[in-house]
Amino acid sequence: MKFNVKDFLRKYTMVIALVVVFILFCGLTDGRLLYAQNMSNLMLQNGYVLVLACGMLLCILTGGNIDLSVGAVICMVGGLAAVMIGNKGMNPYLTIIICLVVGLLVGVWQGYWIGYKRIPPFITTLAGMFIFRGFGRLILDNKTVSIQDKGFLNVFTSYINIPGLDDTANYSALIVGIVVAVYVIFNVVRSRANKAKRGYRQNTAFSDYSKAVIIAAVILWYCYKLFQYKGISIMFVWVVAICLIYNFITSRTAFGRYFYAIGGNEKATQLSGIDTNKVYFIAYANMGLLAGLAGLLCAARVGSVNGSTGTSFEMDAIGSCFIGGASAYGGSGTVGGVVIGALLLGVINMGMSIMGIGDSWQYVVKGAVLLIAVVFDVLSNRKNG
Repeated sequence: MKFNVKDFLRKYTMVIALVVVFILFCGLTDGRLLYAQNMSNLMLQNGYVLVLACGMLLCILTGGNIDLSVGAVICMVGGLAAVMIGNKGMNPYLTIIICLVVGLLVGVWQGYWIGYKRIPPFITTLAGMFIFRGFGRLILDNKTVSIQDKGFLNVFTSYINIPGLDDTANYSALIVGIVVAVYVIFNVVRSRANKAKRGYRQNTAFSDYSKAVIIAAVILWYCYKLFQYKGISIMFVWVVAICLIYNFITSRTAFGRYFYAIGGNEKATQLSGIDTNKVYFIAYANMGLLAGLAGLLCAARVGSVNGSTGTSFEMDAIGSCFIGGASAYGGSGTVGGVVIGALLLGVINMGMSIMGIGDSWQYVVKGAVLLIAVVFDVLSNRKNG
């Protein structure tokens, strides 16, 4: 297949934007953005966004629908965890299970109205945003409740430390980086060999191998930064696991393709025998579950929960999806794109914070980036008919 510059630029627009923004803030912060601690925190501070965005992507794929209630669910679930552990002294592992079930039940409740009663998602989740925020504040009694239980915090915020390997330095981070980088390159070699064997059309060898080498180099570099700080965080493992699971669901399973089909043409999807009501239901039930997990991640990272916890988190998740290439009309978007979108917002937030720029301007810049991404998507759709 011949290399096409226009196709390359269109396909990797947000990746190029991320690189440009990253280099820009490296210069503006005199290299402070590259500090090992900042690189570690870049992923940890945006962990909840990535978890939420994976679920939000499924909702958006069904036709540009969104869930406005996830920030409120984070407050309610996080508040429930804080009260159960901090005030009641309950077992942290039992608390985690209960909180995830509560998040799932919230998703089931909203999924029922959206999927089977066809109440518009915007209205249903807007109502949920008020309801669950109110429940969260009632659970917290309008107070800030701290969590100091080591068992709970270790599940989400500790760092991997392998006895005998990480005693003097965080060598496990380097080993993981090397293994993953080798796997990335090996996977490309194997994929090309299989396609050639079956006679499939594929990209040029230069395109595939250069892409694999760049990804491997980035992984090695990032793991080296983790090695310089505290190693690999358990929260980082949670986030990567969620991203990999949902990438597999959306790209490798028949059920994952149902979300794309509904976003492309719901009536045709129904005529093909797919239960679209069930797909809508599962999308929002899943969103509730991930919002519950994000609530636990947020509570553990901050160490406390109050009535304002989770405010505007839904906007970060929605923004990550659209900036990462998800179509405002549904039917298009990938988990990889969502990760790029979340990292782009994260770099903007961290870079501006290091420069001492206040939250107000951060909102302005993030809003402008989101608008540009959506305008680009709409114009591209018009051009393609």
